[in-house]
Amino acid sequence: MSDPNPDYFKVNRDTWNQKVTIHAESEFYNMDGFLAGETSLNQYELEALGAIKGKKLLHLQCHFGQDTLSFARMGAICTGVDLSDEGIVLAKKLNKQLALDATFIRCNVLDTSEYTNDLFDIVFTSYGTIGWLPDLKPWGEMIAERLTSGGIFYMVEFHPLVWMFDYTSGKAELRYGYNQKEAIYEEYEGTYADQKSTMISKEYGWNHGLGDVISALTSQGLVVEYLREHDESPYDVLPDLVKNENGLYVTKDRLYPLLFELKVRKP
Repeated sequence: MSDPNPDYFKVNRDTWNQKVTIHAESEFYNMDGFLAGETSLNQYELEALGAIKGKKLLHLQCHFGQDTLSFARMGAICTGVDLSDEGIVLAKKLNKQLALDATFIRCNVLDTSEYTNDLFDIVFTSYGTIGWLPDLKPWGEMIAERLTSGGIFYMVEFHPLVWMFDYTSGKAELRYGYNQKEAIYEEYEGTYADQKSTMISKEYGWNHGLGDVISALTSQGLVVEYLREHDESPYDVLPDLVKNENGLYVTKDRLYPLLFELKVRKP
């Protein structure tokens, strides 16, 4: 399967290659704590996936592998996939440093089935992933291909309503469509993990509504177990969020959800 828009993916790949070193050194990713044994996973995914020891897990768009390796520490047999060359280099380095046995593959996530024939009990993705894909149909096809019978796909992701806003001015301005098929190009200084960084992020993204997400999976015969929406986020990545009593971040007016969780199963 070839990239449907190779220029888009090349720009994004170059940007993510630049982000890796900045992110690895940022407080956001807390590398010292991670290397000392702290998990990088949040309560949403930990509760949703439960006991995973001995299960085969495929992590899509894994960045430099902290979550993949956190799952490996819990006893899962893990494979992580990411578009970034530098991300996979660092993931493999961390895997060796921590004496774990995760596998990491550098490829476009849509091409995952060209790089592994393994079937997995769990396919997982989280927090800012599907917006990098122009079309979710091949994404859904790949997930169905890689799941074993009875296997689950679970995602926790920023809600599509969040992506209707432009945040580059420092405040949320309603600008984009809920289902916007045209590519959204943004160019700005810094990254979500280090807003003081002087790197220039150049990114193409796409907005996918919940209907598109669910249809991409159910059209492949996968069965929805649940869809949950939350007005809280573990990450302070949008302007003017405030921390609540649970240590999560919310908008001041709490008028719209920030996250959704989706779990589906392959019959």
